[in-house]
Amino acid sequence: MKQRTKARSLALQVLYEVDLSEHRPGEVFNQRLADVPLSNELAEFARKLVFGVLPIKDYLDDAIESYAPEWPLEQVAPIDLNILRIAFWEFGIDKETPVKVAINEAVELAKRYGSDAAPGFVNGVLGSLAKHQTEIYAVISKETKK
Repeated sequence: MKQRTKARSLALQVLYEVDLSEHRPGEVFNQRLADVPLSNELAEFARKLVFGVLPIKDYLDDAIESYAPEWPLEQVAPIDLNILRIAFWEFGIDKETPVKVAINEAVELAKRYGSDAAPGFVNGVLGSLAKHQTEIYAVISKETKK
């Protein structure tokens, strides 16, 4: 597994655990980092993913639900939802990762952690989000500045 993929995987594990438990994100992050040692640069990348997604998770979910209406969020597996959150945050909010790279990485995570149908689902939803990333970014930026 590529090093940045390992960092994304660590971030995914943290977000998944935080979603399904009452565990504190910082503690979960430190525990996962102890299990999967990363360079300082990659650990910072993983931290940026986790703490970039968490504060705007509800806004990301609203965007996902809007552009994948045939999949109500309560029907989306938590692992798939977190893969979508990470990828969209990377290319749609942080804008440091090219869209194609973020989508390809998300599909790889879906292959590794999701169901057989997860890679296609993740690819389709992210493709739809990518087409609307500018308007979604504008809405999320406006909402988070309130």
